[in-house]
Amino acid sequence: MSSNTTDQFFKDKVLGHPSGLFVLFFTEMWERFSYYGMRAILVIFLTGSLLGDNPGWEWSSSAALSLLGTYAMLVYLTPLLGGWLADNKIGYRMAVVIGALLMTLGHASMAVETPTFLYIGIAFLIVGNGFFKPNMTSIISKMYEGHDEKKDGAYNIFYMGVNAGAFIGIMLCGWVGEKIGWSFGFGLAGIFMLLGMLQFYYAQPLFGNLGDKPNKTKDNLENVGVSDDTSKIAVKLNHFSLLDYLLIGVFTVSAIIFIINDPLSKIGDIQTFNFTVAGLTDSLFFALLASIAFILLLIIRIPRYVAIERDRMIAFTIFSLFTIFFWAAFEQAAGSLPIYTRDFTNRILEGNAATTFKIVDLIVTIVPLGVITYVLLSLFRKTFNRIGLSNIILGFSFVIVWVIVLYKVYIEFQSTETEVPITWFAILNSLFIIIFAPLFTKWWDSKYNPPASVKYFLGLLLLGLGFGFLAFGAKDVVAGAQTASLSMAWLVLAYLFHTLGEMCLSPMGLSYLSKLIPARMIAFMFGVYYLAIAIGNKLAHYVGGDIEKITNEHGLSFFFLIFTLIPIGLGLVSLMLHPLLKKLMHGVR
Repeated sequence: MSSNTTDQFFKDKVLGHPSGLFVLFFTEMWERFSYYGMRAILVIFLTGSLLGDNPGWEWSSSAALSLLGTYAMLVYLTPLLGGWLADNKIGYRMAVVIGALLMTLGHASMAVETPTFLYIGIAFLIVGNGFFKPNMTSIISKMYEGHDEKKDGAYNIFYMGVNAGAFIGIMLCGWVGEKIGWSFGFGLAGIFMLLGMLQFYYAQPLFGNLGDKPNKTKDNLENVGVSDDTSKIAVKLNHFSLLDYLLIGVFTVSAIIFIINDPLSKIGDIQTFNFTVAGLTDSLFFALLASIAFILLLIIRIPRYVAIERDRMIAFTIFSLFTIFFWAAFEQAAGSLPIYTRDFTNRILEGNAATTFKIVDLIVTIVPLGVITYVLLSLFRKTFNRIGLSNIILGFSFVIVWVIVLYKVYIEFQSTETEVPITWFAILNSLFIIIFAPLFTKWWDSKYNPPASVKYFLGLLLLGLGFGFLAFGAKDVVAGAQTASLSMAWLVLAYLFHTLGEMCLSPMGLSYLSKLIPARMIAFMFGVYYLAIAIGNKLAHYVGGDIEKITNEHGLSFFFLIFTLIPIGLGLVSLMLHPLLKKLMHGVR
């Protein structure tokens, strides 16, 4: 059998899937560990008091969230370039190694805790993510060629790795950062990113030539598989016009100016373009100009496609607009919610309440980690003879995790009074996904699977209700209050409903992209979809950065009411658009 066939990967199976899938599972797990672990403590560190046992930098929330927003936006845009480089120049596996190495350097830089190294670190993380993020799933796709019936299960396993990494990363980096020191939290993220990269690098024998540097001549020969008659089928191509390129140029330049100028003006008071137009500051003006240019581009281009393609692209564009506002609210979890948790939530527990929390925390920590360790041992049994060094590195990683976890449990059980870490609540998202994902999968696979417009309605409605709990809980906090002691129950309910909303809406984007968009236009619309998520992330922290201003002027409840009413309103719009969207989708469900 040729080493080019994918059947070879199915010889050594772990839990019914190729062992290589689980190498990717753990590599992605460590990357998500580092990403979410760092993100969980970044805003708390930046806005923390300059004084105290574990001082922060005392940035304003506006400055901290502006930096986070630009970072979050760019990590969704750089994969477009990283994916192209891997496809055409360096191959998927090398792209993953380069990306992991750059992100390791990024986390190490942030651990130094100086402004210069912070910016250097974030730049490394953005570029490294561009190499890493798109190419892990590309390797899986190639590994399962000819085994389509196994793909759904493979991606489910892979995304469990994503959630496992987020869960463990937030838990450990958050606890270490808050209880021991911010540098240790950032450094821990870097250590596991490095170990993940080494584990993947030394597992290369499992992959054969899968994901190697592309051989264009060979690839072209493999793609010549159509008859002359088939190759002559006319396809109406929609070439880019001069006006299209002009609008792309205006959009690109305006967006770059906004992305750079917004954090510079808020962090360093560097006014790159210091002017006001019709009451709009420079950053807002360029953001609006970029939005108008992009909307005009879609309005001009999409009608030029043939009728069915045009209609389906319009439907997908509408879904992308809903996606922007969903993530603009959902991503408050990384920005304004940690500030709310720190300043307005009573996290001190005593007596039976403290004991109950310790037991719950022990269970939600040990059980998932035990399950993942079982998967690790299953991988060892199948692959140790072939990739022993990779397995040793992976095993060493888990030894470190277990040592930190047991130390954490020991320390927590020694105290009679417990202060719940700020970052503990962020693990609820991953925990709820692990609990509820099988139920949603059964729902989507049943005859009760709702249409797209209803899924978007449910996603936005549940998201809005989550913020509604926070708005209700904060109703008695007076405008201008700097602190309060609100119940943690409001946060738990918010994260629960946010997660349920995420499971209704988030997986739908790429699913409907594959169903609605012809193959030759996937790249363009993939860019549109990722751009929508990127804009949503930036918008989230642009608005969230005003939490102090809005809270001082109108009250904390009003701030969360904004994120309650807008998603629910847009969800109702999605529901009302059902007849139109059904018509535009031409039978696609």
